[in-house]
Amino acid sequence: MSFLDKTLTCRDCGNEFVFTSGEQDFYQTRGLQNEPRRCPECRNTRRSEPRQSREMHDVVCSGCGQIAQVPFIPSGTRPVYCNDCFKKDRGGVAARY
Repeated sequence: MSFLDKTLTCRDCGNEFVFTSGEQDFYQTRGLQNEPRRCPECRNTRRSEPRQSREMHDVVCSGCGQIAQVPFIPSGTRPVYCNDCFKKDRGGVAARY
């Protein structure tokens, strides 16, 4: 499949930038479906900024009963697990926080 260069507008600075055919091919081979919404300069600036730390909340693990911390306020409608119990439930896949 051949691609044509596209001109997009950056959502941060409002400047136009070119989404080249090579970049489009790269996105497709990686399975990326959305076009970039920021220009390369704003993307680099955003990546270099330190991330804000998340506010953590204490909960009682539904699996083992120990105190755990999670980055969301539980609604009480679903079980909440500590990292160890979450890994067991997910077959060894670690939590993303």
